[in-house]
Amino acid sequence: MMTVTDTFTHPLQRPLRARIAPLLGKADTLLHKAANLLTPVADFLARYWVASAFFSSGLTKTATDSFTLFGHIFHYPLSILPTESTFTLFEYEYQVPLLPSTLAAYLGTAAELLLPVFLFLGLGTRYAALALFAFNIVAVVSYPELMGAGLKDHQVWGLLLLITFCHGPGKWSLDELIGRLVRR
Repeated sequence: MMTVTDTFTHPLQRPLRARIAPLLGKADTLLHKAANLLTPVADFLARYWVASAFFSSGLTKTATDSFTLFGHIFHYPLSILPTESTFTLFEYEYQVPLLPSTLAAYLGTAAELLLPVFLFLGLGTRYAALALFAFNIVAVVSYPELMGAGLKDHQVWGLLLLITFCHGPGKWSLDELIGRLVRR
């Protein structure tokens, strides 16, 4: 039996679980706040990474060119038209199912140049992510020599596109901005 004097000499010890629980609760709250702050950054970086990979690939399939107007030569850094080497790739290397090689070259080049812009900006993000996801699958199926690191890259891009499709573009996107303006 404990007396009052025993309480002063041996204060009641709280169980370890009772002492740690509040600390764990505070750590969990802090972790969730940090995750909430970092989520828009992670969403944007995932969109940027995939968009840059596809857009860079699209740039390799196009040519820079120039045109003359009123005696002046204007150079433009990007043509949306595929180069002859792109047509050759689609004819002999890539085996796109169900499409003629010329049409596949035009569609593939356009997809790699336009969809990443929408993905990067976060405009129509879920549609762009879904279209690029399907395009990514077609790219893997169409190029049988794709191995090793190239296949792993396509797997990572596919996963990031699937996450973006399911999760949405995040707070740093035009979709979010437009949504806020519409809700006002």
